[in-house]
Amino acid sequence: MAPAGHVDGVVNVPGDKSISHRALILGALARGRTYIGNASPAADVLATAACLRACGVWVRDFPPARYALDGNGVGRFSAPDTVLDCANSGTTMRLLAGVLAGNDFEAILDGDESLRRRPMLRVGDPLRAMGADVEASPDGTPPLRVHGRQVLNGVTWRSPVASAQVKSAILLAALSGDGPTTVIEPLPTRDHTERMLRMCGVGVDSDGPVVTVHPGPVEPFGLRVPGDLSSAAFFLALAASRPGWRVRCPGVGLNPGRTGILTVLEAMDAQVLVDEGAPAGGVEPMGDVEVRGTRLHGITIAGELTVRCIDELPIIAVLASQADGDTEIRDAGELRNKESDRIAMLETGLRLLGVTCESTADSVTVHGPVRLRAAHLDAAGDHRFAMAWAIAAALVPAGAGASVIDGADAAAVSYPGFFPDLAALIAS
Repeated sequence: MAPAGHVDGVVNVPGDKSISHRALILGALARGRTYIGNASPAADVLATAACLRACGVWVRDFPPARYALDGNGVGRFSAPDTVLDCANSGTTMRLLAGVLAGNDFEAILDGDESLRRRPMLRVGDPLRAMGADVEASPDGTPPLRVHGRQVLNGVTWRSPVASAQVKSAILLAALSGDGPTTVIEPLPTRDHTERMLRMCGVGVDSDGPVVTVHPGPVEPFGLRVPGDLSSAAFFLALAASRPGWRVRCPGVGLNPGRTGILTVLEAMDAQVLVDEGAPAGGVEPMGDVEVRGTRLHGITIAGELTVRCIDELPIIAVLASQADGDTEIRDAGELRNKESDRIAMLETGLRLLGVTCESTADSVTVHGPVRLRAAHLDAAGDHRFAMAWAIAAALVPAGAGASVIDGADAAAVSYPGFFPDLAALIAS
């Protein structure tokens, strides 16, 4: 991966991965025809579509980004003939576990080596409280066996972790409840599921970290998915890193639970311009985002802000190496339970790039600014690092050599076209 000389351009990122997962699942739960446009081409989303087909849902794709579904309705899936392969997608496994909990049959969800290391009891425990039979491996990881019930118990569940995936699994199971179900989180997490349930005619009450779903039918819908802000974050961070650099990403999602990256860039003194448009499906904010680079300074990221940019923390840490002073990322223990131990990965990779940093169980501190050096880096099967290390390589000064990223193909998990888009931007 070669350094960038100058960056000034427009990048149209693919559809939002989180929304695409939920659109497919809600379309499968509706009774009638649903249309989805600009869906994410990510391997994770393809895994969700394949699992739904295996459960008897008619899902037709029109590549590269459109789907039509004839939904089966809540509690009307068919028992799969084989193990449901969730590949690398924790979203697929956790959300489908919630859906399957409301069906009276047994299904087994499994995935690749990376997914088999991720914790699943945080989903299994609330689903068992609702009446489903859920088992994981002895250490609480996949494979996950779910034997559901046609009617589940409405419960109030106080989640020990702030996780949109856990919350969403419970809210999807709640559609099969005998009464309302309430989830209480330590901090509010992204609310795509709540917004989209309302779009489908389901009763949802929310007040910060407290969300209640009232069981009922799901109505079919049409939705054009906004662009993925988490994918745009890599290009926006690249633009922010140098005075005079600029990147514009049109039509990206602006859900408040996802815009932490923009808050961080502004706090570091980058110039962030947002032109908001009409919401997608009437529920999901979206618009154009442009970032212009300036001289950056280090900041502290903690609490609710950490939750709002949890997926972007790897690229934020890379950007922090270019800022004056220290950047401290706190309350980030959840990074150790992602596709890789992202805190350990950050510390190892940043040091190879010449960055001084240190970590604790739930924090990372990066000392900047640093003149990055070319390095041999490992993505370790983690799509966020395949892309974050590519941006780091682009920030190595010209003439200092090219970096090598092992496992860079992991970017396809969320953004198959990332490297061509990055090359086009750098060449523009």
